[in-house]
Amino acid sequence: MKKTNIYVLGLLLAAKLIPMSAIAQGDPVPYALSIRADDLKKHLTFIASDSLKGRNTGSAEQLVAANYIADSFKKSGIAPVNGSYFQKVDLVNRAWTNVFISAKGKKYEYLGEMMANALAPVAANSKFPVVFAGFGVQQGGYTDFDKLNAKGKYVLAFEGEAKDAAGLYVLSGSKDPSVFGKGDGWKEKLKRSQAAGAKGLILISSKSEKDFGNEMRQRQIMMKRFGNERMVFTDQASVANEAPVLMVSSMVAAEILGISEADLLAHKSDLVRQKKSLTAKFKPAPVSLTIERTEKPVDTYNVVGFLEGTDKKEEVIVITAHYDHIGVSADGKINNGANDDGSGTVTVMQVAEAFGRAAAAGNKPRRSILFMTVTGEEKGLLGSEYYANHPLFPLENTVCDLNIDMTGRRDEGHEGKPDYIYVIGSDKLSSQLHDVLLEQNKQHMGLDLDFTFNDPNDPNRFYYRSDHYNFAKKKIPVAFFFNGVHEDYHQPTDDVEKIDFDQVQKIGRLVFYMAWDITNRNERLKVDSNKP
Repeated sequence: MKKTNIYVLGLLLAAKLIPMSAIAQGDPVPYALSIRADDLKKHLTFIASDSLKGRNTGSAEQLVAANYIADSFKKSGIAPVNGSYFQKVDLVNRAWTNVFISAKGKKYEYLGEMMANALAPVAANSKFPVVFAGFGVQQGGYTDFDKLNAKGKYVLAFEGEAKDAAGLYVLSGSKDPSVFGKGDGWKEKLKRSQAAGAKGLILISSKSEKDFGNEMRQRQIMMKRFGNERMVFTDQASVANEAPVLMVSSMVAAEILGISEADLLAHKSDLVRQKKSLTAKFKPAPVSLTIERTEKPVDTYNVVGFLEGTDKKEEVIVITAHYDHIGVSADGKINNGANDDGSGTVTVMQVAEAFGRAAAAGNKPRRSILFMTVTGEEKGLLGSEYYANHPLFPLENTVCDLNIDMTGRRDEGHEGKPDYIYVIGSDKLSSQLHDVLLEQNKQHMGLDLDFTFNDPNDPNRFYYRSDHYNFAKKKIPVAFFFNGVHEDYHQPTDDVEKIDFDQVQKIGRLVFYMAWDITNRNERLKVDSNKP
């Protein structure tokens, strides 16, 4: 064999021994080091400025932030998706503007004399007969819906279920309530009422008149602070089986029934003592209802940037943060949301820039990366939920989501200990994702990885409270990076001046190293865990 042939054969054998990932990867360190505290601060100084008025979902100022993020992606060499950096999220703003009941010439206003577990539109001054149904229960000795003529009427029933003198629930015989007595037991009562043909449900509160009034006042305060609007998806704005579920005090219920409050409560005591349904000779007055709803389209977007991979480009990893915040308080104070989640937003921007630098230098990742700052997190994880239901890339090709939410502050448990990060969810669906976290942190960053909030019994339930969860629900592995709650959480004092940019930088670099590993490894991360 000639020397030349031996040399070539040697090269081919050597190439086979070197993993493809090593050839594609290059050295990630120079690009990770390009994620710098001063650049993060420059971006956050704009994102969390007073001029953006807290980036409330659907506001003109949030759109300014969206354009700023998209421009950063473009400058970094990160491409749009299908020709656009914006994924429109179809939302409407729903508000209840005129809600009241009238009976026997008296008017009961929403949050004046009544509350609601659920609202649905009812044309102005629509009249309905009312039928009394005890506890509104169909189990054991309670057969409240047997022979109940509820068609076209409103069912009036006591909240919850019977509880004896020993504090035990009658239906279960224990301290655990049945489905009718749980916090959402009203849903079961509504289901039974609708099955009987009822148009809605009026519950009689189990609270005293004083406690009922206090709860209404608390709701009034919350409404003044957060407004009377709720965002929902456009295609979910009207639900065919929705119906009002109203809550009144025992005094108001007695007025509707035409009896004294004492007689009503005495009947309730009889129901508890007899442990069964009892005939009541009450003759409820008809009620007149008005429930008016307005709906306005919301102009809001997820901001997306895409870096196409090489030989495994069909597989996509996603890196997310939410760029919305809670806007301006009722008292006119701006909630800038520098940490929540300005810190995560600018981190995604800088990680994208670092990958853009690598690609420009000939080190494109093997798998593709979608960089996404989502809208509507503060309204109920709406932007990420919309993406999960309307993905720009098939979910079956989505490898994982690395989500960054609040990484620029320290909580009380870590005062004086800046080199830490809470990580949540990394082991719940993929043991390999968790291993990547541990390996990359050990090799490059040396952060104290705190898994306190990863405990399924943790009462804070942070795993369910940020955008990664909408990916996890689709069985896509996730890792959530979070520094904990601080005294300025959701306050006007969450400002840029309080951000530790060295800390944001370290967490951004860790996310970069993890993404570099995941995009360039030979095998896709396995979904091999099913932890709560």
